[in-house]
Amino acid sequence: MNLSSTIKSIQDIMRKDDGVDGDAQRLGQLTWMLFLKVFDQREEEWEDDNSKYESPIPEGLRWRDWAKMNDDGQGKKSHKMPPSSVIGFVNNELFPKLKSIDANESAIHKVIRNVFEDANNYMKSGTQLLAVIEKLEEAINFHDFKTRAQIGDVYEQLLNDLRGAGNAGEFYTPRAITAFMADRVNPRLDKRETVLDPACGTGGFLTAAIDHLRNQRTSKSGTEDQKAIESLIRGIEKKQLPHLLCTTNMLLHGIDIPSQIEHKNTLGIGWNEWSANQKVDCIITNPPFGGYEDDGVGSDYPADLKTRETADMFMALIIKKLLKENGRAAVVLPDGFLFGDGIKGTLKKLLLQDCNLHTIIRLPKGVFAPYTTIKTNLLFFTKGARVDDGSEYFHTDTIWFYEHTYPKGYKSYSKTKPIRLEEFDAINEWWGDESNDFASREENDFAWKVDFKNKRKQAEADAAPHWAKAESLNNQVSALDNRIRDLRDSIKGVSDKRQRQSVEDDIEVLKTESDGLRIKARDAQAAGDRLYWPIFNLDESNPNKPQEESHDPDELLIKYKKLLGEIEETENQLKSELAAALSHHFNDEKA
Repeated sequence: MNLSSTIKSIQDIMRKDDGVDGDAQRLGQLTWMLFLKVFDQREEEWEDDNSKYESPIPEGLRWRDWAKMNDDGQGKKSHKMPPSSVIGFVNNELFPKLKSIDANESAIHKVIRNVFEDANNYMKSGTQLLAVIEKLEEAINFHDFKTRAQIGDVYEQLLNDLRGAGNAGEFYTPRAITAFMADRVNPRLDKRETVLDPACGTGGFLTAAIDHLRNQRTSKSGTEDQKAIESLIRGIEKKQLPHLLCTTNMLLHGIDIPSQIEHKNTLGIGWNEWSANQKVDCIITNPPFGGYEDDGVGSDYPADLKTRETADMFMALIIKKLLKENGRAAVVLPDGFLFGDGIKGTLKKLLLQDCNLHTIIRLPKGVFAPYTTIKTNLLFFTKGARVDDGSEYFHTDTIWFYEHTYPKGYKSYSKTKPIRLEEFDAINEWWGDESNDFASREENDFAWKVDFKNKRKQAEADAAPHWAKAESLNNQVSALDNRIRDLRDSIKGVSDKRQRQSVEDDIEVLKTESDGLRIKARDAQAAGDRLYWPIFNLDESNPNKPQEESHDPDELLIKYKKLLGEIEETENQLKSELAAALSHHFNDEKA
């Protein structure tokens, strides 16, 4: 029986237990048991390497002490505990003691405490619990490297069940994507470059980074390189189950003390709580998109970056708080980020100013099926050096796009036909080197570039007269407002009604004039903005192939919403122009 079938059969056993209600609880139950078993088998390896090794788990609570089955040497196995006592042991001894482990004693003690602080035993039947243990003992031996390699299949199944349990936003990133992104970001072991996934889930990107770093070891590499890899990997995960799975995944991938996998909400950390020493060299992530944080989360973000949409919040943090100068990042984002305006437009401007957004890989639909059918993109960028000359400096000059298409014979991806790593061979050959500004790149049927620098300069030149007019009008408004303020001050304490009325009449005329100029200024600013802000629409279609009319409901809905926005903008513009015209009319009548 393969691992995936084993996990399914274990869940079937749990369905018979009256204490386990729903997929979320079944997964929680299975996950802490998997962790204890994996940790115990890793401890066996550590004991072989170090005869003085001492377990952080109290005596009698390790998997081998109560769950690992006895073997009489003739193939017959038996449980260490009877069904009548195993539930009482788990509830009254195992969990209370593991939850109360002193996290300050060592890094590994902290790992154990973090794993169990939110975990629970839901099973009530000792017979069923022992049946689960028996399945785990029969099928899962993590000393077997083939089993370790298959763990990704288990995670994929668990995540699919998590989705069914109502945990939106838990996307399993295909291994081809994680490996490709880690390879292109290229964290360097010799430079001891740190790697962070601020929404690490079960650790797919981190394991890809570990493999990438390990492949850089040579025959001369010693234990220092292995220890370095452990210290270079960092992850943060909000939800308890994925965090527990990620911790287990790190153990399976040779990270002996995965204390840098933190169980907390990255977005819940205050904007000003991030310090410079928390910045990293490389970020590889697929932040949850389409979700919203609770009220209060992100309330201290800068006013122009305040939002509750999760992917937008992560992008703001990555650009401003998490990435070192000259640090490199690869982020999975939906099409909505590319064409979105408002806060998304502000974020893209910030991205293009602070970073060199050099490459966008446009993925086809279905890459993340069955979790979402939304089209996604891989954004690759490098944080630029600070520029403090007061100008609006942009680090991005040229943006390259590459359209990743389906393999021949495919119309979509699926669980049985996922995206494969070899599909990225052509992109790898085309990629080039950032050190020479990707001089070797050439446009082809799938690759094209946008001269963002010239596009920006042209837009700025076109918008400048309108903005200048808006500034001039706003200055006139300020002068009129100052005159109004002076006139109001002049009648303070004046009791003569005729004198007061004369001044108040003058104030009313100036207010009308000021309001009209303010509307004109707003219209001039909007006219300039309409010429400038479209440059931050990164939803670029491949110019090298004919455009096909889409009948996809999701794409049609996006176009419909975009059209509604344009209609609303036109209506607002007409209202402003009408108000300005009426204002002039009333001014002329009063004159």
